[in-house]
Amino acid sequence: MSQPAIPDPRFDRAREDVGNIVLLEHVNVTQPDQQLATLFYISTLGFTRDPYIMVGLENMWVNIGRNQMHLPSGNPQRIRATIGLVVPDLDDVVRRVGRFGPKLAGTAFTCDRTGDTLEVTCPWGNRFRVHAPAPEFGAIDLGMPYIEFDVPRGSAGGIARFYRDIMAAPSRETAHAGTACAEVVVGRDQRFRFRESGADLPPYDGHHVQIYIADFSGPYRRLLERGLVTRETDAHEWRFRDIVDPDSGSVLFTVEHEVRSMRHPLYGRRLVNRNPAQTNVAYVRGHDDFRGTC
Repeated sequence: MSQPAIPDPRFDRAREDVGNIVLLEHVNVTQPDQQLATLFYISTLGFTRDPYIMVGLENMWVNIGRNQMHLPSGNPQRIRATIGLVVPDLDDVVRRVGRFGPKLAGTAFTCDRTGDTLEVTCPWGNRFRVHAPAPEFGAIDLGMPYIEFDVPRGSAGGIARFYRDIMAAPSRETAHAGTACAEVVVGRDQRFRFRESGADLPPYDGHHVQIYIADFSGPYRRLLERGLVTRETDAHEWRFRDIVDPDSGSVLFTVEHEVRSMRHPLYGRRLVNRNPAQTNVAYVRGHDDFRGTC
């Protein structure tokens, strides 16, 4: 008869928990100029326009590893957050900023480097923090490891309880850069951070984030009981906007979540990612595709 195993103190098993949210896939913000969006996301940052879906002039899906930015045409929206990105070579991005940055003059575009991080603002004011690959981002060398939202003071604890109790996602209240923060696991090597700020937050303007969840009906039922489901899209998707304190029901923060099941036809879809170092004058046969880990 085998003996029960003795827990190995070297391993924190809880660090491997993913929870109910299995993937943060995309962020959706409207913007008014598809050509300028192409210059910023494709030419400068080096990402890839999806070649199969939304290929017209009214919308653009931008592939970033297994993640995306969705960019419908419209008045500019600004997510009340900093979007974390990882790229395989930060120096390549800096070189492209030198080449294409002057064409973004007269917009809100900025780019500042500190060590292995670039603080970048898009032409309409959305904030990105672009990193080189690092152990804190796990296996990601091209992708979106986190979104760091700015939230009101005193809200981090309630937000952590919301994701833990309603969405069944591992969540905790912690400190990030010396500020109270709710950290939520939203997939392998991905996080939502809700960092408290004393600054006045701009009004919510309709942008959204999209997640896939394993238990599709449980969070739906708990939100429906609270009157928080805002859209019944189809059999595979529903949406909500308000993050509330599970105890008091008070609204803590608003950002629309597009919630999809793992039976959604788009779940696990392979996204095309090009190698932005390829050019017609310095072409290397067989190296058109990105070959890292997303």
